[in-house]
Formats: sequence, structure tokens, C-alpha cells
Amino acid sequence: MSPLADLPALPRRLAAAEPGWTETTDVVVVGSGIAGLTAALHLREQGLHVTVVTKVNIDDGSTRWAQGGIAAVLDPLDTPQAHAYDTEIAGVGLCDPEAVRVLVEEGPARIRELIRRGAEFDRNPDGSLMLTREGGHRADRIVHAGGDATGAEVQRALHQAVRRDPWIRLVEHALVLDLLRAADGRACGLTLHVLGEGSEDGVGAILARAVVLATGGMGQIYSSTTNPPVSTGDGVALALRAGAEVTDIEFVQFHPTSFVSGEVNSVQRPLISEALRGEGAYLVDEAGERFMVGRHELAELAPRDVVAKGIYRVLRSTGADHVYLDARHLGREFLEQRFPTIMASTRAAGVDPATELIPVAPAAHYASGGVRTDLSGRSSIPGLYACGEVACTGVHGANRLASNSLLEGLVFAKRIADDIARDLPAQAEPVPGDAGGGWVADPAVRAELQRAMTRGAGVLRSADSLSAAAKELSRLAEQRSRPNTAAWEATNLLTVAAVLVANAQTRRETRGCHWREDHPTAADEWRGHLLDAVGPDGFVTQKFEEMA
Repeated sequence: MSPLADLPALPRRLAAAEPGWTETTDVVVVGSGIAGLTAALHLREQGLHVTVVTKVNIDDGSTRWAQGGIAAVLDPLDTPQAHAYDTEIAGVGLCDPEAVRVLVEEGPARIRELIRRGAEFDRNPDGSLMLTREGGHRADRIVHAGGDATGAEVQRALHQAVRRDPWIRLVEHALVLDLLRAADGRACGLTLHVLGEGSEDGVGAILARAVVLATGGMGQIYSSTTNPPVSTGDGVALALRAGAEVTDIEFVQFHPTSFVSGEVNSVQRPLISEALRGEGAYLVDEAGERFMVGRHELAELAPRDVVAKGIYRVLRSTGADHVYLDARHLGREFLEQRFPTIMASTRAAGVDPATELIPVAPAAHYASGGVRTDLSGRSSIPGLYACGEVACTGVHGANRLASNSLLEGLVFAKRIADDIARDLPAQAEPVPGDAGGGWVADPAVRAELQRAMTRGAGVLRSADSLSAAAKELSRLAEQRSRPNTAAWEATNLLTVAAVLVANAQTRRETRGCHWREDHPTAADEWRGHLLDAVGPDGFVTQKFEEMA
């Protein structure tokens, strides 16, 4: 497909100082959530030296914010086939069946492995794992920890395991910049900026025999998101600048129930876990009526795109900015024990779920698309791997099934480590990059970009709204800056936003979490994937690949 109209040309590299220092390792892993740390630990088991690069501190990514849990077949009455069925139904025809099979069949072993690494999940009085249900699942298969603090427990266990290994070097406060390539095109390291290290402005290089991206999502392209501030699409943007293929970027899942309060920091909205609905809470409008009953057979436990759309229909018809989640009937004792994190966050804002309705609205939550990979986590660039939310393995299709995200990170991190260990070449020297084409956006565009994306490419999309968003991105791309951390992040946001808008313009149908008001139904001719790249001129190009 030809470049799309109205969208800006994007940088092929970030403007930055030449590296003032260099380190060498076997494998560099970018990101310290469940995907990155699990990959690092498996790589160490293969006898490799690993450097983990993380943007702020090791615990500042998305993993620790995960409340609900991890989906896996651990009940003897459940089956991998049933888990696969639920996953593919949620994915609305775009899941890769083989990737889904890998996920559901290998997932239980990875959960047990995580337990051996020290993760303590909630258990029943008889010692068995306590399982619950979330939206889109037809069986209880969600393991959780601390009631609603699963991510924090997983992060704790992996963090401790990594800290115990002296051959895993952790580089914190490091923003990855661009990929380094060898003469044969293979990834051979990356450039990065580390606060207070090396040359005056901290830019350096890590040379490696393989590079693993585990940088998480890109929720910060929207005004309202459950993602932490570090989720600025850095890995996807790096891959695009390097020439890698990305896919399914238009499918951004909006979590139906983020907490709405005037006192809540708009940078990151607290999540009201789907597990609360799994335990019996339900959605009501201003009149106290349950509006999801009759819209889907699972009502409030329908897949997330269905629930988010149901909420938006209510908001459009009433003019309100939120609906309510009613958990009062569950009782204070149960809520305190099962959902201590939610209870603490809502009470801090003046809402007591035991006696009051919880105001909620959808917020950007999860990117189902990302760097295109195969079943071993390999991208289209040799030596460059991607894992977790930054990757598109084919598991999620057009809409991720609840609690499959942490599982995907566990499963494919192991596969990546195995593949790297099987065929790891000698360290290669990087070739000089293109001296032209490097620039960065003005950090001041970040808030304007978020507003433009929320208006034009959020839950509700149309040809007109997307065209307006594209024109606004082009205007913002003209505002340039000197290199610094805020400018690099703004440029990454601009890059992933442009690709998202490109795909949303091209995909003229409604499917999963991509909702086109002017094309309100799914269309068979769009049952496939849009593959994106950034051409030598900086413009986004696409090709469409039909499902087999």
C-alpha cells in the first residue's frame, strides 16, 4: 500500500549525541516487567551474560499495576482447548491459532515455574490455588495474589530473582534510543541515554549478540490511560526506525472500568479490576439500571471491547462522563479481603465501595498489536526479539482476553531464551547509521498529541475524526527540539500515534477494540493484518496480509 495522506514523515533515527561510552554483553534486554525479567532469567539459565536496561527503576513498568491475575488452565476440569476457544472468541477472528495453542499449552508450566521462583499466589484452605473468573472466560482459571495485587507480587518475585544473579547487569534510569545494526543487517546492540553515566549527556551504547525488546505498551498516547507514565511506545518506535515490521497497532484495548475522580492524577488512572465484576459486581447507569444485561450473554463479563462500547453508548446518550460499578452487595469483609488495593485507592479519593457506587469509565489500557514476531519471538530483523506488550505474537487478535497478557510474557520469554541459545552468533561491530533524517519533536506537543488521539482515534473513530487526528499529528511533527529525554519520548509517542492512525484509517470495519462509527460491522475482506513499516523517506507504508 502507498503512504497514507495527511500523516507526517517520521524520523529514521533520533537526534542524539554520539555514544560517549560502550559496554558489551551477550544479550541486552530492554524492559524490566514480567516479560523482560523472565527472559533475562531464562537467558542466564542458558549460561549467557545479560544486561537489563530499564527506563526508570526496575519496578516502574506496567507489570506491578496488574490487579486481576494470570490466566492458565490449572483446574482439572478446565482444558487448554477451552482456554483457546475463549481467547479466539475475544480476538474476533484475528488470533493466530498456533500462537494461541502455544500460549494455552505451555502456560501452566510457566505459572509453576514462576511459583518456584518465589511468587506466592492466593490459595484455598486446602492449599490449592485459588482461581477466579474474568471477562470473556467461561471457566475459573485466573490465579491471583494479595487479592488484587498480582502484578506487585510477580514483580517482587522476579525482581528478587534477578538481584540474586551477579551475571545480570541492571541499568536503571536508561532510555533506549536506536538499534545498532551489523554489516549483514543483524541487530548488534543499541544506543541509550543513562542519567549521570558516561559522557556529559549520558548517551552510550551496549553491544550485544542479540537484543530483546520488552518495553511494554503505549497508553500515554491518550489523555486517559491506566498505563504508567513510562509507557510511551519506545520499543515499537525503535523497531519502526530500524525498519522492522509492526502489526495490529490499531487494536488498542480500552479497559472498561478505570476509576473516575476529580482527585485522580490524570497521568495514570487507577484500574478497577475486571475481577471485581468476576466476583459479582455489576455496571449501572445514573438511574441505577444494569445496561449490559441483554447486550451480551455474559453481561458485565463480556469481552472488554463489548463492555467498553456498552459504557460509551450510555455516556453518549446521557452526556455523563462516567457510569457506576456496584459492589455494595458483596459486603465489606469480602471486599477488604479480596480487593484491598482497589479499596485503598478508591477510599483515598473519597469513595467507599462497601457503601457507595464506584464511578468508572473506559481508559486506554493495552496494545494488542506491536512488533511482529514469530513463535520464537523473532522480529523481521535478525537478532531483534520482542516479548510482552511491545510484541504482536498473534495471540490477542483484535482484542486481548483478560489476564492473557502476563501469561504471554511468561510463555514467549522462555521461547525467546531457547531460540537465542540455539543460534547466537559472535559479537559483530555496528556499522555507522545514516547521518541524515535524525530529529526529535518538541516535548510541548505531548499533551496536544494526547488530546488529538483521544478525540480522533480513541474508542470512537470515523474517517473524519481520523483525518483530523492525522492532520494534527503532521502539525505537531513540525515542532522540533534539541535532544533530551522528554523530546525522545515525545518523538516515540508521535511515531506510534502516526502508525495507529494510519491503520485505523485503512481498516474500514468495526472489529474487536477498533470501532469505526462509519463502518459499524466486521467485514470478511478485512479479516487479516495490516503490516506497517517506515520507509526511507520517513512515511508510513502498509501491506495487508489475509488470514490463512
